[in-house]
Amino acid sequence: MTQGEPPPRAPRSRPTMREVAALAGVAIKTVSRVVNEVPTVDPAIAARVREAADKLGYRPNLTASSLRRGDGRTATIGMLVEDAANPFSAALTRTVENVARGRGSLVLVGSLDEDPARERELAQALIDRRVDGLVIVPAGRDHSYLISEQRSGTCMVFVDREPSLLDADAVVSDNRQGSVTAIEHLLKSGHRRIAYLGDQVTISTAAQRFDGYRHALELAHIEYDPAIIRHVGSSESAAIAAAKELLALPDPPTALFTSQNFVTIGAVRALRALGLQDTVAHVGFDDFPLADILSPGISVIAQDIEKLGRTAAEMLFRRLDGDESPTSTVTVPTRLIERGSGEIAAGGGLG
Repeated sequence: MTQGEPPPRAPRSRPTMREVAALAGVAIKTVSRVVNEVPTVDPAIAARVREAADKLGYRPNLTASSLRRGDGRTATIGMLVEDAANPFSAALTRTVENVARGRGSLVLVGSLDEDPARERELAQALIDRRVDGLVIVPAGRDHSYLISEQRSGTCMVFVDREPSLLDADAVVSDNRQGSVTAIEHLLKSGHRRIAYLGDQVTISTAAQRFDGYRHALELAHIEYDPAIIRHVGSSESAAIAAAKELLALPDPPTALFTSQNFVTIGAVRALRALGLQDTVAHVGFDDFPLADILSPGISVIAQDIEKLGRTAAEMLFRRLDGDESPTSTVTVPTRLIERGSGEIAAGGGLG
């Protein structure tokens, strides 16, 4: 601090329940009952307490009050997603938030970046903060670390991917059938050389989508060709490079199937950079913003994200309400949205 500068102001302490009680002229216990919405408090006294709290700017300590509650609930749930910046994760989180808000609960969100160690770290951090339950889009393949927490009463529901080595509820999309639908759609337009670009097959959803791709080719009696397969992770830049590489082959694909939204965006950029967006067909898995206003629009296999999130949140709150029925996995259908890119016929032009 230089000469002449005023000293830094000490942080103002938060108003206490004792101060509210003094201003309202009631006992601290009465303030506590008003804060906790005990219905037997006289309405006139409750109004006086609330007025005093508003004047002082008093906010209750929810963590402390939860410890005093008989059920130990904190009115918070934790949510772990792949990447909060990903449109799929963002839409899923918003849906869960909407359901939680209706139940008076706050959602605490963390991104996993497909890192199993980070999943364990963040899950434990949320549990240590006494969240009432967890909604998890898992990164790891071993969830036995949650068994003891589950036995201690922490409710949990998995979304998008099923848990491994743990008996828990899950809500997933029909990834395999979605891929079959995409390939069958391209086959109808005469394509026989359909390239696959997707995430790493160590990820269960990516493995299911790749399996659907291979199954659809098998049903059509088309030989599987590893030369036009690329597992590029979820990197847009890697997808751009892989798509350009595929399209530069001596016998290039006439159609692309991209099984992850960032991979799809990378493929779109590559096709436009090469001027092939009107001659090479393209279907992506997962919708993404602006896909419908491009020319041509990008045909996609869309997940019902609203239903995934709503179903998962409702399952979690049913468990919190005491549902002890056997765990279950709900599979949500996908749907094909035709916008133009997936309807380009082999040889160019709309099918």
